[in-house]
Amino acid sequence: MRNNSSFALLAVLPIFILGGVWTYRLFAGAEPAQALALAATTIAVSMLAYSAIQVADQWERAVLLRLGKFQDVKGPGLFLLIPVIDTIPYWIDMRVIASSFKAEKTLTRDTVPVDVDAVLFWRVLDPRKASLDVADYKSAISWASQTALRDVIGKTMLSDMLEGREKIGNELQKIIDERTEPWGINVISVEIKDVLIPASLEDAMSMQAQAERERQARVILGDSERQVAEKFAEAARTYAGDQTAFHLRAMNMLYEGLKSNATIVIVPSTAVESMQLGGIGGIAGAAQAVREGVAGK
Repeated sequence: MRNNSSFALLAVLPIFILGGVWTYRLFAGAEPAQALALAATTIAVSMLAYSAIQVADQWERAVLLRLGKFQDVKGPGLFLLIPVIDTIPYWIDMRVIASSFKAEKTLTRDTVPVDVDAVLFWRVLDPRKASLDVADYKSAISWASQTALRDVIGKTMLSDMLEGREKIGNELQKIIDERTEPWGINVISVEIKDVLIPASLEDAMSMQAQAERERQARVILGDSERQVAEKFAEAARTYAGDQTAFHLRAMNMLYEGLKSNATIVIVPSTAVESMQLGGIGGIAGAAQAVREGVAGK
């Protein structure tokens, strides 16, 4: 029998005190046999009254059996028992409970051994089913969670398990809830805490990820080169149809080269003729003008 609250002790205390006073008076009247009988009766009545008064906390429910048969679910608050006839085999906690469970060295669908740690959040909805339909509902929930986790791991690829923890948690929640619903228990959620893989495989996956990143970098670089080539080809087609634009671009390139304080500029003769600079003297004069303009700034 569960230990009672201080309220039960206060309720029994007057009976005990009254019985003690009567016993003292009988002893004073020189009737010891009657006094001892009254004392024993007082103690027995006090113990029975103490056991009959029960108090369930706000989050608790008491499963009451009368002569071995289910009678009622009591609580929260104060309730009374019939001594000897009524018993309370279970006190059910109605709050949300977090239970951790794991699966060790379990093979995934692609035959990779993994260790998975998870947390189950659940609560009792029907105290009668939880106490009468299963011997130990807490142990049953633990075993059901572990077997469900192993089943899900065996059907899941390692990559999906590492990337889709939320999806696996939702799938586990549905499976475990279906198994525990007949016991009056509701599974609120399942959270995957950690997925551990062998160290050798972890190193191989790291190398694979590094190689994949390098491949992506080369692909991006090649794509950039292709885009630049396309832009150059587009610019060439534009300049081919517009000689004035081509000359202006060539002059701009020459200007940019001279502006960086370059002392020697190599210009093809074809470019000199196309830009109509008037030979080497024209180029030197242009270069001198550019340098003086830069110095003036």
